[in-house]
Amino acid sequence: MIPRIEKLQEKKLIGKRLTMSLADNKTGELWRSLIPRRRDITNNLTSDMISMQVYKSTYFADFKPTNELEKWATIEVADFDNVPTDMETFILVGGLYAIFDYKGLSTDNSIFQFIFGNWLPNSDYDLDDRPHFEVLGDKYKNNDPTSEEEIWIPIRPKNIKNK
Repeated sequence: MIPRIEKLQEKKLIGKRLTMSLADNKTGELWRSLIPRRRDITNNLTSDMISMQVYKSTYFADFKPTNELEKWATIEVADFDNVPTDMETFILVGGLYAIFDYKGLSTDNSIFQFIFGNWLPNSDYDLDDRPHFEVLGDKYKNNDPTSEEEIWIPIRPKNIKNK
């Protein structure tokens, strides 16, 4: 599987977030809190949903399933003029991303094992310290083996340090 490499422009997101770990995964709870209120977000740019992970800089270097991360269930918006009650804003800064078109169950972690264990070490890129996210578009079907989504991994050319 070969990703496409794109430079992402800044995105404005509105949604909800929870702190969790892989061992104590609360993704379902997070999305159940957003989906019923999705229509309260009135200035969305697309019908896509964005599932975003914000990791501490040491998350992958010292990986354990109990390491905490911040997970967001969001929608991209034009502006922050109308933020629904109990929702938060996030500015996703631009930068270089490797985008993997994935088809299958979102609970199947083999795609991430491939990305981090095979593709990334053998690529011309290092992992960058920015949010990771998945675009859940029209072909996304929760818990369905025919589901399709885009997995966006932040990267930078090898031997270039974070600014």
